[in-house]
Amino acid sequence: MHVRTVSPHDPDVAALLDEHLAEMRATSPPESVHALPHDALARPDVRMVAAWSDDEPPVLLGVGALRTHAGLLGELKAMRTTHAARGRGVAAAVLEHLIDVAKAAGLQRVSLETGAEDHFAPARRLYARRGFVECGPFAGYGPDPLSVFMTLDLGADATAQASGPKLAL
Repeated sequence: MHVRTVSPHDPDVAALLDEHLAEMRATSPPESVHALPHDALARPDVRMVAAWSDDEPPVLLGVGALRTHAGLLGELKAMRTTHAARGRGVAAAVLEHLIDVAKAAGLQRVSLETGAEDHFAPARRLYARRGFVECGPFAGYGPDPLSVFMTLDLGADATAQASGPKLAL
């Protein structure tokens, strides 16, 4: 698979984002849905990427975005894997790509908001395996019992990487 920058308006990407938004609205009350619409993902402060299969023609496997905030903070948005590609390492590949983008941009921290319900447990496990830890609300978010906020210090991440190989969990 390969990961590359895309537009949220590309037809395949837009369809997956529509699925993402519909699921978020179906699983959480409106005040707890923090997914961005397509136009917000197309803003200059957002880098949208997609993982594609190496098939010919390539097949969309998953998407993710990194939004840049003041204070050298990046925020993960729109992380979504197609149903057919789940369990194949797509989300981890997109996550690693976005962390690399954040490091290249000089960001010091990447944070995210995800759901607190059981439905979101696989996402929370993915982020925890990569070193994200729970934190308080950030970048204008307020407390929400249906949200879990997580963050990764990229300075600490770089130090951990330099000190040796990571153990697989």
